[in-house]
Order: sequence, then structure tokens, then C-alpha cells
Amino acid sequence: MNDMSAAHPPARAATPAASFLRSNIREYGMMLSLFAIMIFFEFMTGGTLMKPLNLTNLILQNSYIVIMALGMLLVIVAGHIDLSVGSVSGFIGAMAAVLMVRFGLHFIPTALLCLAAGGLIGAMQGFWVARFRIPSFIVTLAGMLVFKGLTLALLDGQSVGPFPRTFQLLSSGFIPDLFNGASLRITSVVLGVAFAAVLVGVSVAGRGRQRRHGVETEPLGLFVARNAFFAAIIVAFFTLLATYRGMPNVLVIMLGLIALYGFVTNRTTIGRRIYALGGNEKAARLSGVRTERLTFLTFVNMGVLAALAGLVFAARLNTATPKAGQGFELDVIAACFIGGASAYGGVGTVIGAVIGAFIMGVMNNGMSILGIGIDYQQVIKGLVLLAAVFIDVYHKSK
Repeated sequence: MNDMSAAHPPARAATPAASFLRSNIREYGMMLSLFAIMIFFEFMTGGTLMKPLNLTNLILQNSYIVIMALGMLLVIVAGHIDLSVGSVSGFIGAMAAVLMVRFGLHFIPTALLCLAAGGLIGAMQGFWVARFRIPSFIVTLAGMLVFKGLTLALLDGQSVGPFPRTFQLLSSGFIPDLFNGASLRITSVVLGVAFAAVLVGVSVAGRGRQRRHGVETEPLGLFVARNAFFAAIIVAFFTLLATYRGMPNVLVIMLGLIALYGFVTNRTTIGRRIYALGGNEKAARLSGVRTERLTFLTFVNMGVLAALAGLVFAARLNTATPKAGQGFELDVIAACFIGGASAYGGVGTVIGAVIGAFIMGVMNNGMSILGIGIDYQQVIKGLVLLAAVFIDVYHKSK
């Protein structure tokens, strides 16, 4: 008996931190993947990736993808898809160009009209999906073709520009430095520290709510280490930006939207109902959730964000072109799936979608710096997307 016990000692119990990491490997895996990809390309590009100028370009190049990914996340969580977002954003950019360049309308009423038009487009598509239960794939595929054609018609097949300088600042402007720093934009550093402090505060408050409601919480040591690490990364990131020109205006818009949608998905009734809708539509309906209305609203929201992304992209390009928005829908959908959204609906997070968008952005940027052709870039991104969906299906089957 003793000999057998000695020969086969009992297995050592896993630590709480290890058990928590195993049960939440999907969330931690996304963040670790982003850092691994950044470290890889930082090494392969000889330090070019993390230079302040390149980091600024990385934000500007991916801002419209991040904006649309927030809306696409809700559509996917609700159990649908929207293939028209690229064409809608291109159409809105063309509409803005016609109003501002050809008719001389001020950029503020133009922006409001464009956002309203985006909401109306989303409403039209959401109506067919919600009211007549036509698959969203078909409705938005039709929308993709319609708005590609309307963009060509609106621009007469030609590029229209340039935009007024005030409108260009939407994408190419930077927040002013209140401290008049010469080599370091102190205002951007202060905002970075404040942003990191807010995130840590929200995280602490969330952990407190979980403990009060008896929900399993992250072990204290892991919690402190994770928050300290990400706070340091955020401050370092904003400091790097401050050594160039500071925070881009579009980054302020992105952070505001991320905070808003993070609050909606985690702390509001409508956010919880969207997850319920995607998890089990029939059960949600029987529970009193107005599923048709909720589906309709997710598409309206997607239309508004696609319009905002179209304005940001047009301002960055300083012209509206017939090919604007081409392929955006693929990057946006890929960002959501790579960020952990489930192809079956009901699963996904705002932070995950943002991380997925930046994984795509870092890969695009890094491969371009290395001189990899667009052909092989598409192949690599396709394989990454397939791997992300496979992991989702594998975990669901387990």
C-alpha cells in the first residue's frame, strides 16, 4: 500500500491563478497574441514598428476599421452579419464630397446629414432582416451591390476633392498641447495616465461587483499584475505618441466609442438582451425580449458607425473615390472573429473586437514594412481568420 502510494504520488492541485487562466484562455490568448505579433514585427522590422511616427500611422490607418468593428460586433453577437459596411462607408464619403466640395455646405451639417443617412441605410436593411426574416447575408450582400453602384453614380466615376481643411482635421488633426511642450506633448501624456487610471478603476469596481454577487473572480495576484502591466503599456504608448505630435483627434473619437460600447454591452439592459438574442432567439422572445426591434436597432447602429467610418476615411484620404471602402467589410468581420466573437452569435466583447482590429492592423503594417506583397498578405490574413474561427468552433464543441 505504501509502496504504491510512493510510486504514484497524488497529482499536485493547480493553483487558483492557473485554473483561472485555463478557464479564460480565450480572453487572455487574444491579448497575448497581439503582443506576440507586435514583438515579432518589431524585431523583424528592426524597430520600425514601434517608432512614434509609425504608431501614429497605425492608429490613423485602422481607425475606421475599429469604429466599424464596434458596430459589427453587436450585429454578430445578435446572430447576423453585415456585408455592406464597406460600400456604405464609401457611399457616405462620396455623399460628403458632393455636399462639401460641389455644393459648398459646411462640414458640420454635412456630417450630421451623413450620419443620418447611414442610420437610414441601416434601418432599411434591418427592416428586411427583422420584419421579413430574410437572411442578413442576402440583404446586406444586396446592399453591398446597391451602394457600390450608387457611389459610382454619385461621383460620376471620378474622384472628388479636396475637402476643406477643417474637415480634414477629423482624421489628420491632433489635440493641442496645453503645456506647449517642445519635444514632448505633455497633454497627451497626462491623458494617457488618466486613461490608464480610469481603466484600472473600472476594473477594480467590476471585480468588487463580482465578489458581492458571488461570481468567480480573478485571483488577486493575477488581477494586480494584469492591471499594472496594461497601465504601464498604455502610459508608454501615449508617451511614444507624445514624442511625435501627440494624440490624433480620431484616437479621442475611438476611445470615446470604445468606452460607450463597453458600457452598453456590460452595464445596460439592451446590451444583455442583444447577447440573449444571439444566444437563443426563441428563448429570448419567450422571455419578453422584442427580438425584431432589437435586430432592427443593431443594423441602424451599424449604419451610423459605417457612416462615421466613411467620414473618417474620406477625411484621411482628402478625396472621395469610387473604390473607397472596397474590402473594408472583410477586415471588419475578420477583426470581430479574431477578437473572439462567435460565428454562432451570443459571444463577443468590445475589447476583443478592438484587439482583433489591431491584430489585423499590425499584421498589415508589419508585412508592408517588410515588403511582403499584397497577394501574400491576403493569403496570410485569410489563414489567420480561418484559424480564429476554427478555435471558436473547437471550443464550442468542447
